[in-house]
Amino acid sequence: MNTTSHDPARGALPFSAGAVAQGIEEAILSRRSLRAFKPDPVPRETVERLLALASRAPSGTNIQPWNVYAVAGEARDRLTAAMHAEVLQHGEEGWTREFEYYPTKWRDPYLARRRKLGWDLYGLLGIGKGERDKTRLQHARNYLFFDAPVGLVITLERDLPVGAWLDTGMFLQNLMLAARGFGLDTCPQAAIASAHTVLRRELQIPQQEVVVCGMSLGRARADAIENTLVTEREPVARFVRFFGF
Repeated sequence: MNTTSHDPARGALPFSAGAVAQGIEEAILSRRSLRAFKPDPVPRETVERLLALASRAPSGTNIQPWNVYAVAGEARDRLTAAMHAEVLQHGEEGWTREFEYYPTKWRDPYLARRRKLGWDLYGLLGIGKGERDKTRLQHARNYLFFDAPVGLVITLERDLPVGAWLDTGMFLQNLMLAARGFGLDTCPQAAIASAHTVLRRELQIPQQEVVVCGMSLGRARADAIENTLVTEREPVARFVRFFGF
């Protein structure tokens, strides 16, 4: 059985259903949050194409609420230098978050999963428990976009309700999977939202927009030990209840 995928910008192209399923599965399984990138530039045309694909994400009544600020080259260097210098000088404690992304009171199983990720990542990097300075320096690499050539900052108008945040999450997932189709890698970054004061100053982000997150985009370094991390997932039986099957 054949199906047809239609792209208004490129015309209709025939794809076999099996090939589509295989490609989608490969993109999902190969997507990881990588934390070390090559400096190789990504052309603006490629970034635009990825964002156009991501914009096919569903949104309630098609409101398409997301905004994206894309930086590369000298603009990226200026932004990362400003964010990195400020976080090293004052720490994230000097930044007031505009919203809570993580639980304010941690409990299991979420706390256990978070701790395991931290132990696994910092273990690969040779950072032991209690080595606060090394941990702080590694975390600060968020504000360098982990050396990726492209940094993306995603915002929403702050008066939009929770549905717009859900829509934006689907947009981000589309973007990350589309990147895999182009042989690129990503890292979605909640930490970037903490630097909203610097981002507003450097990118002229208006006050009516809230910074949701950032994203690193580029080609992963194969020689970086942190990029060997593969996080675990709960089996389907743990989070699904089936009825009527």
